[in-house]
Amino acid sequence: MDVAVDGNGKRMETDYGKRWTQDYPELGTDPVPVASRLTQEYFDRERDTIFSKSWLNVGREEQIAETGDFFVQDIAVCKASVLLVRGKDGEIRGFHNVCTHRASKLVWGGSGCKRTFTCKFHGWTFDESGQLVGVPDEDGFYCLDKSENGLVRVATEVWNGFIFVNLDPNPKESLQEYLGEWGERLADYPFQGRTTCYAYQGEINANWKLCVSAFNEGYHVPFVHPMSAPETFRSKKNLFCRPIWVKLYPRHQTYSFYANPDSKMTALEALSAKYGPIVSSGPLGCPPGANPAGDPDWALDANVVFPNFFVDVANDWYFTYNFWPIAPDRTFYQVKSYFVPPKTASERFAHEYGRVLLRDVLLEDVETIEHTQLGLASGVRSHYILQDSEILIRHHLKTVENHVENRV
Repeated sequence: MDVAVDGNGKRMETDYGKRWTQDYPELGTDPVPVASRLTQEYFDRERDTIFSKSWLNVGREEQIAETGDFFVQDIAVCKASVLLVRGKDGEIRGFHNVCTHRASKLVWGGSGCKRTFTCKFHGWTFDESGQLVGVPDEDGFYCLDKSENGLVRVATEVWNGFIFVNLDPNPKESLQEYLGEWGERLADYPFQGRTTCYAYQGEINANWKLCVSAFNEGYHVPFVHPMSAPETFRSKKNLFCRPIWVKLYPRHQTYSFYANPDSKMTALEALSAKYGPIVSSGPLGCPPGANPAGDPDWALDANVVFPNFFVDVANDWYFTYNFWPIAPDRTFYQVKSYFVPPKTASERFAHEYGRVLLRDVLLEDVETIEHTQLGLASGVRSHYILQDSEILIRHHLKTVENHVENRV
């Protein structure tokens, strides 16, 4: 046993040998079928029961801070494209990115600032509230009512600066209800103060669930990241990066990572740490909602919103992952890291070091994910054999199954 301190300064015991499956016996301990869930048929069912009905994170409000600011988020699994715009009244609205004349894609990707959006096919024009305001040769149409032919709305809500959409025309619950206790715990985390964003994106030749699983445990760290993070998350006290704390909600998850308090920094890492945030142990100054166990050897929390969104929070920065299904064996991923705006060149250097280190870690992860896809596609193994530290994988796959089988 190791002594830790909770969020109120109370001493508590931490046991890195804890069996988390004892807290969630309903998940069982048997091998979990996987290969059968990578087919086109299963992918189509996931589209219909999960991605077309869940609240999906598409970005942050800082991306569209001013009137007319917009960006486009394609959701390939649902064959959808969503246009997000901030209106004159300050409201953020989502629309199906489809012209109401001949159903051409209205905005061909990207982001920017516009007061009106004009279709490149025939010039129909819509304002930032989605209203149809211009029709070339309008007299040639029969009884056209522009007020009834605006852009089709997509349910859009904002939580703590994060923009979510729901492709269901009539969502059965609000975003707040969907996030539930998970959202309540992180309600006071200062996301809004960390507005400097660095982003990566690309495609992974693997199923989206394999991508989620790869980031849902620390068991792989000693083997996948010996170069990029040799001692950061492991020590003799916690050799295999077992979790500090696990919380499984009906759909969502939180996993607290251990940090080695005796990790020796390289000269470059030490220089970066002098001017900016790095992953390190120590609960002092932890923002509200972070480090729920109050463990002095805390590194960060991986917070997962079902089905495909991660918000990983550390001491003075946070980063996000979005895994967007394209096909049963292809996923588009977006990674963003957020910092307090730098005031000096030294702080900007620290940001650069942090984002590049994160990139290197991710490249190591992506390679293993693609090899997992190849291994499962061979048909040699149909199931995962999961250990206790991989309980979040078990929970996520079970939640997917419950949705696909209409048990929720």
